[in-house]
Amino acid sequence: MNLLGPRAGEKIVSVEQLAERVSEMKSAGKKVVLCHGVFDLLHYGHILHFEESRRQGDALVVTLTPDIYVNKGPNRPAFTETVRAQMLAALELVDCVAVNKWPTAVEMLRLVSPNVYAKGPDYKNHQEDVSGKIGEEEAAVQSGGGEIYYTEDITFSSSNLLNRHLSSHSLEVDDYLSDLRATYTPAQIHKAIDSLSKLKVLVVGEAIIDEYVYVDQMGKSSKEPVLAMRYASQEQFAGGSLAIANHLAAIIDDVTLVTFLGTRDSREEFIRERLAPNVKPTFFYKADSPTIIKRRYVESLLLSKLFEVYIFNDEFLDADDNAAFSTELSRITAEYDLVVVADFGHGILTQEAIDAVQGSAKFLAINTQQNAANIGYHTLSRYSRADFVCTNEGELRSDSRARRGDIEPLILNIVDRLRVKNTLITRGKRGALFYRPDAGWSSGPAFAKSVTDRVGTGDAVLSWTAPMAAAGLPGKMIAFVANVVGAQAAQIVGNRSSVDRVATYKFIESLLK
Repeated sequence: MNLLGPRAGEKIVSVEQLAERVSEMKSAGKKVVLCHGVFDLLHYGHILHFEESRRQGDALVVTLTPDIYVNKGPNRPAFTETVRAQMLAALELVDCVAVNKWPTAVEMLRLVSPNVYAKGPDYKNHQEDVSGKIGEEEAAVQSGGGEIYYTEDITFSSSNLLNRHLSSHSLEVDDYLSDLRATYTPAQIHKAIDSLSKLKVLVVGEAIIDEYVYVDQMGKSSKEPVLAMRYASQEQFAGGSLAIANHLAAIIDDVTLVTFLGTRDSREEFIRERLAPNVKPTFFYKADSPTIIKRRYVESLLLSKLFEVYIFNDEFLDADDNAAFSTELSRITAEYDLVVVADFGHGILTQEAIDAVQGSAKFLAINTQQNAANIGYHTLSRYSRADFVCTNEGELRSDSRARRGDIEPLILNIVDRLRVKNTLITRGKRGALFYRPDAGWSSGPAFAKSVTDRVGTGDAVLSWTAPMAAAGLPGKMIAFVANVVGAQAAQIVGNRSSVDRVATYKFIESLLK
């Protein structure tokens, strides 16, 4: 049901139509002002912003960030782009409303070419803009003969109002965030993560190609007790150590990757194309092996995984490959501030290779991942030391042979056996638990309310928290960031993309306002 009057309904147009209307207004001698934003919860601060903006010209048009590009966390926007457009169109002082088509306002500003682009006072200092886009937006406005104007009226935050009065979080999460706001500002957390960028980081582990084959259900076969599916499409992602290197590349300037491809069907060109520009790979080649492919058959409507096929050779490296790999690790490991070992248990991390990194790494972060090929015997206990362990509760329990019981004694046990200085345990919907012997326990609840895909979530958390642990950042901050990153990674299909730094910063801002 449309609750808008006829005139308000006519105000909502496409971006192309908005460009035409603005051109007509300018031809008629009007000075057009444009405001752009999410406007997730229309409030008094927005009205003040619009009123001051309107006074800079003769007409006011407003564009919205579309739902798909709202970077305020998995549970935002609270209101869809349709509802947000309708609320704005109902305002008398707004002449026209459009939903943007692009991730940023830059392309839209070039197309619409307003006389004035009005932004709030919090954007005036370009250095404080976490997106880094306000400078590009200003240039886009100026290229069309316009100017940027910063309003000065008192501002309010939609995120602040939603968090305090319309929170969608549980009472536990609200209490946790309230305590965290008293400890850290978003800017402090951003600065802490930014400080990691110059760390020298080495990633060691298996290169894995995740292949998703999407199928649609047809029904039972007429002659066999088999469920028949119709092929729909497929896509491939850079997974395993490749995904970890890409996640790290979002916050680290230069990442080195040492990994194995296969001598057969290496997929090297595919892999090189999908590594971030600041990842520098060194490839070894496993004899008589393909590059590992994990092919998952996925029901296309609900993204439910039906079954998976591993294409690989998970025997340990032969003597020559093992000697070359271990020698290289011994030679280079000590050069790095942080060594991240992502051990998927598929044969490249032999005892000799493990000894090489354990013997010379300044700060060693390890993760041993259980999967269908190694469950029951591939655990953290393959290692004898670690400065940072990041694993999930199930893998910790498997290593400790403890199906039930409190998790804290299990953590203390692994800390003692591996001499671990920092331990992060992810616990799914129960969040994350961090322990540092000289500082004690820190925990945080999960922020994701739904999960699109669990594949790669732990890799993303490892990638963001290992540098934080290496830099000695507080456990309370590490546990918080682990849950922020985990919530975002859980919305990504496979390893289709990496967790984005700007999106993470905006999610942090939206939670702590």
